[in-house]
Amino acid sequence: MIRDATSADAAAIAALYNPYVRETVITFEYDEVSADDMAARIARVQALGLPWLVLEDEGSVIGYAYAGPYRPRAAYLHSVESTIYLAHGASGRGLGRELYEALIARLRASHAHSAISLIALPNDASIALHLATGWTEVGQLREVGRKFDRWIDVAYYQLDVSAR
Repeated sequence: MIRDATSADAAAIAALYNPYVRETVITFEYDEVSADDMAARIARVQALGLPWLVLEDEGSVIGYAYAGPYRPRAAYLHSVESTIYLAHGASGRGLGRELYEALIARLRASHAHSAISLIALPNDASIALHLATGWTEVGQLREVGRKFDRWIDVAYYQLDVSAR
């Protein structure tokens, strides 16, 4: 089941996300996120009229996706940056695609014109998900992140969500 996230989901979302913080370069955060911080993030995104969705399986949150502002300048108002995470062990069953398609549908119904996604490289699974849901690679930045004592490249993907 895919539904809007609530503050009650914050602890489960933080528990899903924090292994990515601790163990991977997929996120550039260094410090784990508390449930209170995650609840505040959810509230900020939703207050802007943007979607934050959770994917549930038998009452447990096993994935989430959201779109937040791309940049703070006024001219970027209609561009959003998307994010998706699945719990370890939840990939390979088409759930990420289902969740991302739900997010894209919600973006098409919003004020958004363009969705942008940044992918830390290498990440074949994320690239495959983006290509399968209609995104186009529009560029790559070399060595823009540093985590675990190594430089990380980032690919930029973009999707026109203005087609209603």
